[in-house]
Amino acid sequence: MSSNKNDDPISDKILNIAKKNPKGISDKDIIAAVPDLSSAELVAAINKLLQQGVFDLFNQGGSLIYRLKAQTSKQAVKGADNEEKVVYNLIEEAGNKGIWIRDIRVRSNLANTQLTKVLKSLESKKVIKAVKCVNASKKKVYMLYNLEPDRSISGGAWYQDQDFESEFVDILNRQCLRFLQQRADKIKNNPKGPILGRTQSFATAVEVQKYITDLGISNVKLEVEDVVTILNTLVYDGKAESNVYPDGSKVYRAIESLIPPPGLVQVPCGVCPLVFKCCSTGLVTPQDCKYMDEWLEN
Repeated sequence: MSSNKNDDPISDKILNIAKKNPKGISDKDIIAAVPDLSSAELVAAINKLLQQGVFDLFNQGGSLIYRLKAQTSKQAVKGADNEEKVVYNLIEEAGNKGIWIRDIRVRSNLANTQLTKVLKSLESKKVIKAVKCVNASKKKVYMLYNLEPDRSISGGAWYQDQDFESEFVDILNRQCLRFLQQRADKIKNNPKGPILGRTQSFATAVEVQKYITDLGISNVKLEVEDVVTILNTLVYDGKAESNVYPDGSKVYRAIESLIPPPGLVQVPCGVCPLVFKCCSTGLVTPQDCKYMDEWLEN
């Protein structure tokens, strides 16, 4: 009686975890998701999956990371005709930047109707997906189903369904400035002298990213480079300045604006991410606002 990997419940659980985390999983991730799994069972299951060629194995920060191979998608086209295999290989070769349908047509030498049929077939098997480009509203590119689109295609954190999230960017801009201003206020009139105080008023993009993450105002994961983009706009607007430490790390600090901020920005409501949910009744009310209390006390 022949066996296959689907008969192994432990392997199935690990595969399900890996599918939900396309960037890779560690032993800790597996144990957290399947706490009753013994070390011996974990090792046996992982070795089995590695022998089957299911995972790519690489080292990240001293930990072994297991990432599903694109070959798991290839299994879906093993029994397919030559046209599907050709199209699949072209899309796989394009990576996470994808490939335009016109380029697939030229390189595969397939007619429009046949190519459309092949693409629909691969999409229905969840082997590939079509992704819209932020820089061309009518242009779609195709890539493997389990890939995360490159930022040049998706637009990164600032875009949602191709629309630029200007309101979201504005809130982040204000909150980043608020963090820098709070840092500057804490060390104002430093007893150890103005030079040390100025140095301590600088913050790294990583520190600002942690502050934004802890606030919980973003539904998407902000990378450090996203926060750097926001901080750079503050520098361009004359609200902050940047410097480089001897170790090469870039830091930022708030500076006094030449023009005083309008009254609305000075009031906490002007930079509050929950301002549109604030009302006389409900979870967020002016009466219970701790930020308003702090502002009135100053």
